[in-house]
Amino acid sequence: MKGKLFITLLIIILLVVYYLLGMGYMKQQKEHEALTSQIADVTQTLREMPKPPQDLEQRLAAAQASLTAEQSAFPDKINTTQVINSILELADDCEVKAIPLITQPWSIEEVGQHGYHVFRLNVAIVGSLSQLLTLVDEVENGEFETLVVEGLEVTRVTEPPEETAEGAIPVTASLDLAIYARYLIPD
Repeated sequence: MKGKLFITLLIIILLVVYYLLGMGYMKQQKEHEALTSQIADVTQTLREMPKPPQDLEQRLAAAQASLTAEQSAFPDKINTTQVINSILELADDCEVKAIPLITQPWSIEEVGQHGYHVFRLNVAIVGSLSQLLTLVDEVENGEFETLVVEGLEVTRVTEPPEETAEGAIPVTASLDLAIYARYLIPD
């Protein structure tokens, strides 16, 4: 009897062990199938990705050269007297009055990830509309590549000044300008 009990107990233990091993195997099989499915999805995604261009190094070198060229367009700090004189000369060439001229001291301004020295000035203009447009064009395309027109407010004059040509539209304008220069980080 002890032998039968021992054999029965041994069979029950073996069945429990086989059950546990079988369940573990089934669990691993499900995990294996899930991982196989994920690997197949990633492989398919990798196949669908476009190949990198062959000339990537050349493109990078060209982009770096372009960046260097653009950065060199920003001059070191510019002489403010030179800027003011240039604008007054342009105004005189365009036959407009450019008085008063109000300046602000150089300041440092963050644009994106870079800092720049900025010199701002406001010019009051009196003349005809066509003269004003010529002046704005000359200022924007003049000697200072980094000079920008930040604002322009134009008002039509109801009583034309004596020196305005016939048929010209007399105006007064307030022209806000800014010129940007490289910000050199002090050592």
